[in-house]
Amino acid sequence: MPGVETFVFYGLAALILAGAGGVAFSRNILHAAFLLLLTLSGTAGLYFFLGADFVGVAQILIYVGGILVLLLFAVLLTNRIGDVRMSNRNVGYLTAVPVVLLVAAFLTTAMALGNWARSEAVAAPTTARLGDAFLREFLLPFELVSLVLLMALVGAMVVARRAVRDRGDASEGALPAEAVSGPASLGTGGTP
Repeated sequence: MPGVETFVFYGLAALILAGAGGVAFSRNILHAAFLLLLTLSGTAGLYFFLGADFVGVAQILIYVGGILVLLLFAVLLTNRIGDVRMSNRNVGYLTAVPVVLLVAAFLTTAMALGNWARSEAVAAPTTARLGDAFLREFLLPFELVSLVLLMALVGAMVVARRAVRDRGDASEGALPAEAVSGPASLGTGGTP
């Protein structure tokens, strides 16, 4: 009789696969975003189940809490997103189905014939070890990644500002002369 751990693992795996399949085959982008929530949450649960508490919390904070919420806001704030119709949805099925079946057969054979070593995992907090490693052995790469992310953020701001400035230059030509130069009759005693 399998233990509770087996049921938890297969339940999380089924949640991940069902959500991913729903994302891949959904015709509605909002439904796909909510199904992605199931997939990412199941992945975080799998990380917690395997004893990787830091990676599980990072999965929830970054992917579920940040990126998915951003995606949902983008979908919900886009005008007429429901009017978009997907065309040519079944163009790649004839080539994709044999490839998927071949890969599934290969993976099933590898799982069945593999010599998998079994060991009892000791659940220990990983956060302290990761923080210690980031501040000792991996301090230089950690700081270099932070500089690269800072440069990407500054670059994104420059590109966005340039786009706003270019849009402002294009729209200034359409303004009336009074709006650009201001009222000419100020201080002359005339009516504006």
